[in-house]
Amino acid sequence: MTQQRPMDRDDTLEDFEPRRITLNDAEKTVHVSGQGPAVIVMAEMPGISPHVARFARWVRDAGFTVYMPSLFGRDGSVATAEDGAEVFRRACVSAEFRAFAGNGASPVTQWLRALARLAHGECGGAGTGAIGMCFTGNFALSMMLEPAMLAPVLAQPSLPLDNPAAVESPPEELAAVRARLEQEDLTVLAYRFQGDAFCQAQRFAAYAEALGDRFDARTLPDSAAAAEVPPFFAKHVPTPHSVVTAHLVDTAGSPTLAARDEILGFFRQRLTAGR
Repeated sequence: MTQQRPMDRDDTLEDFEPRRITLNDAEKTVHVSGQGPAVIVMAEMPGISPHVARFARWVRDAGFTVYMPSLFGRDGSVATAEDGAEVFRRACVSAEFRAFAGNGASPVTQWLRALARLAHGECGGAGTGAIGMCFTGNFALSMMLEPAMLAPVLAQPSLPLDNPAAVESPPEELAAVRARLEQEDLTVLAYRFQGDAFCQAQRFAAYAEALGDRFDARTLPDSAAAAEVPPFFAKHVPTPHSVVTAHLVDTAGSPTLAARDEILGFFRQRLTAGR
């Protein structure tokens, strides 16, 4: 396994290959590392932090090729509270994202679906997995409109920001995703903390209503969250929130570490069939 790195210092990401990938006439940097079926790891706010990179390495070390797209923020950095807030503000007004209710799925998900298709073509396996976190939490669900996508994980999906009982996907997208889940016997794995202010119980209830028993949700107790968090979270995220990154407790037997292992097992089950 990869040697533990400090979470309070910038991560150089030197063990990832930064690739410039153009899809749908848009170019983005994607950090790629590993061997095996592809898993797309989408960062939470305010970007690819050392905690997000740590999770991506866990996925890589479990036998997958990680594709980690740079969607916002400065890659590898421990953002200050002020810098993180500015990244958040820019994302909220970006044409690529739909942060508020009634605006439909974020346009960037079309690019991400194309990335899933590309990654599957490059890596093989049964298909591609993806995990979205916080601001990107729902993106893995929208990506299910791409046939190569087989294993979506939603970690504390936080959009739309202005309606805790809503989900980002429009009704027609949810209907299409549910039809595919049922036809292909697939499921969506989802996680949140009980007291999360940005991903409340009403949101998971809305997903369950839209997707039925294909929505497989986990709610962790707030007591399972790490107490020490990076500056952005300390100032702007007042409740337990990031299940597999900033609020993960990297100690044997912790509920968050069990969630990480369950996610890795989910990817393994869905993506390595026949291998």
